[in-house]
Amino acid sequence: MTSSDELAPQAGSSGATSRRDVLRVSGAAAAAIVSGMAWPVGRAYPAESKKKIRMAVVGGGFGTQFYWNEHPNCIVTGVTDLRPDRREKLREVYKCDTVYDSLETMVRQADDIDAVAIFSGAVDHVKHAKMCFERGWHVISAVPACSTLEEAATLKGLVESTGLSYMMAETSYYRAECILARELYRQGVFGNLFYVEGEYYHDRGDLERLASDRSTRFFMPDGSHSWRWGLPPMLYPTHSLGFLTGVTKERIVRVSCLGWGGGDEHPYLTDNAYQNPFWNETALMQTDRGNACRCNVFWLCAAHGERAQWFGDKSTFLMEKSGIHAGKLHFRTRQDTATPFDLPVAEGGDVNVPVYWQTEMLPAAMRHPSGHGGSHTFIAAEFINSLLEERTPTVDVYEALAMTVPGIVSHQSALNNGEQLAVPQFDKT
Repeated sequence: MTSSDELAPQAGSSGATSRRDVLRVSGAAAAAIVSGMAWPVGRAYPAESKKKIRMAVVGGGFGTQFYWNEHPNCIVTGVTDLRPDRREKLREVYKCDTVYDSLETMVRQADDIDAVAIFSGAVDHVKHAKMCFERGWHVISAVPACSTLEEAATLKGLVESTGLSYMMAETSYYRAECILARELYRQGVFGNLFYVEGEYYHDRGDLERLASDRSTRFFMPDGSHSWRWGLPPMLYPTHSLGFLTGVTKERIVRVSCLGWGGGDEHPYLTDNAYQNPFWNETALMQTDRGNACRCNVFWLCAAHGERAQWFGDKSTFLMEKSGIHAGKLHFRTRQDTATPFDLPVAEGGDVNVPVYWQTEMLPAAMRHPSGHGGSHTFIAAEFINSLLEERTPTVDVYEALAMTVPGIVSHQSALNNGEQLAVPQFDKT
């Protein structure tokens, strides 16, 4: 397999459409204008291919949200979840009547599967990926790729020894702002991109209800705690680090992290399987190019969502902050605004982020809104396309581990009062 370059810019003149014109339109009209400019619009899928990827889906919660059956070269041939209600949901969403009561059963019985989408609990991803690889199936997994350094080595070894394809379904990578940041970076608009801030905030809600309401996702049907209960924030770092690694492909080499528990005696912190005392964790990270990244993952805060800011010595791009400001693109000097392509920037730095899901980057049936900022359809299409084209997917095992492992080490740093620690690398050798 060869590495992919899914964002090769499309040739075309931007002279016919001014920045002001782009800012006046939105929706389909904006997409049409953008597709004629030097934006990263490539082919949606290899239309000449007659091959069908036979897909199975594991996990009837999050796993129902990825539109596999809308890709013209994909058919869902098996679904499974331990819970009957979720199995039924998978059956309805993917119109698939081949339903298994467990992944173990599917591995033993199925003979019509090429690839598996694993959307089981975070701590089970590597175990379940191993079962699928050993069966000869390609794998796409929900985040994080792994939960320990030992699992990171196992996953890397499995991909390399089997020669099968692996992709991590990191949503930040395909948020429109991150797609735009990749293009700005590649075109040299940032100059030296020396600092990135990545944030993931997912408040746990009412703390009394969190501890007592057995109907929430923090409890299993039998009343025991689910994997989410007490999960260290930095074991879920990819939504933040996807904004760095997914733009520059840098590797984190050193981290120093602080955790905050507020002296709280809530059972979420005092009675969890991870012995985790922190609601929130903040890490300062150094990359292999000598640059810096601040990575936040918070479970207790008055905020929600994923967001980033990219700081270069020529320009800075700030994602929208709801209720505070629109997306902003600021240039340090007047000379820096001379760029290889026409940027949709208004007075004051407001930037009109293209609606990429409306463009030819996706098959026609998948050009609709989807979860996590429109990323879900991109993730599904990219994995299927990479199998059809026999190439490495964008967020392959090496990129996945580069987004995951620094969080594992960061949590260890937080447990040691911010001690600066080296981050092991899991790149191709």
